[in-house]
Amino acid sequence: MSEKNVEANMDFTLQIDNVSKRYGKVLAVDGLGIELAAGELFGFIGPNGAGKTTTIKMITGLLRPDEGKITIYGKDIVKEPQQAKKFIGYIPDNPYIYDRLTGREFLELVGSLYGMDRKIIGERIDWLFELFGVDDWGDDFAAEYSHGMRQKIIMASAIMHDPKLVVIDEPMVGLDPQSQRLVKGVLRKLVERGTSVFMSTHTLSVAEEICTRIGIIHKGVLMKVGTLEELRRAAQMEGRSLEELFVKLTGGEREIKLWDE
Repeated sequence: MSEKNVEANMDFTLQIDNVSKRYGKVLAVDGLGIELAAGELFGFIGPNGAGKTTTIKMITGLLRPDEGKITIYGKDIVKEPQQAKKFIGYIPDNPYIYDRLTGREFLELVGSLYGMDRKIIGERIDWLFELFGVDDWGDDFAAEYSHGMRQKIIMASAIMHDPKLVVIDEPMVGLDPQSQRLVKGVLRKLVERGTSVFMSTHTLSVAEEICTRIGIIHKGVLMKVGTLEELRRAAQMEGRSLEELFVKLTGGEREIKLWDE
């Protein structure tokens, strides 16, 4: 690749170019194409089994695409995994922390894996503890944490190295309303400073509230992508909610009858 092409790719934090992934005979992701510029908060929504988690695993290097290419800040996630992954912060839907580590020890481990200076790691952890309100329990062992507490530590670990791209799979699962408000505020601050966020979620009200663009995937195919207003105009549903728009586009509306009707 030429130097000119590398610079052009770095105009986008994330480029997904004609990516497909199969599981046996099932085409889980079919010719997906998405580009995220700096400071975008992209909402990736779709029914269960639509291909969202498969896409996220390919973006983060946990799965290899069968076809196509994914670049993170100009680095190919398959050909240059170490270079690409240093630009990524990942928040999975199941926040796993080693039970025998405290939250602080876990963040120290993550910081060391990213090659951060030890002094900066300590300063960054103190800042994250205050930001996420974990001072009272952050030095307890993770075995004692609730799901919501683990989610906060995982989110802190994802942003402590100041990534170019934050990838999130269901950020609001297990969080109380106050914590959900905090997470939305953190995501807004990240995009204000130029970080790109790729967020998969079933919480459509959150996507409607904070996303700059939204992509709807169904049966592995990206059906629509754009701002909420652009999606509404395309579906001739001006003024309607994202939930109504989503149901119409994915054919999810069904007549409900109970057994005694």
